[in-house]
Amino acid sequence: MSAPRAATPLKLVAFGDSLTAGYMLPADAAFPAVLEKALKAKGHDVAISNAGVSGDTSTGGLDRLDWSVPDGTDGVILELGANDMLRGTDPAVTRKALDSIVSRLKARGIPVLLAGMRASTNLGPDYIAKFDAIYPDLAKQYGLVLYPFFLTGIAGDPAFNLADKLHPNPKGVQRIVEEILPSAETFLGRLQGGGR
Repeated sequence: MSAPRAATPLKLVAFGDSLTAGYMLPADAAFPAVLEKALKAKGHDVAISNAGVSGDTSTGGLDRLDWSVPDGTDGVILELGANDMLRGTDPAVTRKALDSIVSRLKARGIPVLLAGMRASTNLGPDYIAKFDAIYPDLAKQYGLVLYPFFLTGIAGDPAFNLADKLHPNPKGVQRIVEEILPSAETFLGRLQGGGR
């Protein structure tokens, strides 16, 4: 036998909205597929399921959590909140839903990598302060690996987004994956080390 290795890959679920689902992109260009490929290239044995639903809010995600994240899942990459923000949903509603998602996954023994979102500048300082605090607060409360802003490096840049200026194009997804990779590797290290 060669060096001891897990016989099966780590099963991750990318649980989110259109940014995860790969809005207007072929399946192999969506975030979960590109991240899986990048992690495999770095020697990680992972399988990442795409549980992204375009248009989903954090409350919508909570409603479908149990059937979207099957038993046997080793970890979840949670990316929700952009649609809440675009609709001007009260940040307290978003916070409550995300808190419930994390606590329900924790109760099932499934660790979470939390991908943060930031409020658009046109929503005003009060909304921005309340919304932007949700992700670091939850990460601190639950001891999660936090990737502070899912759209780092591509937000507002036409070179990395579709014509709607909201959704990443294939180059944008590649950039997201490059940026989130260190956080994803830290998360995998926790899963393999059992440090939950």
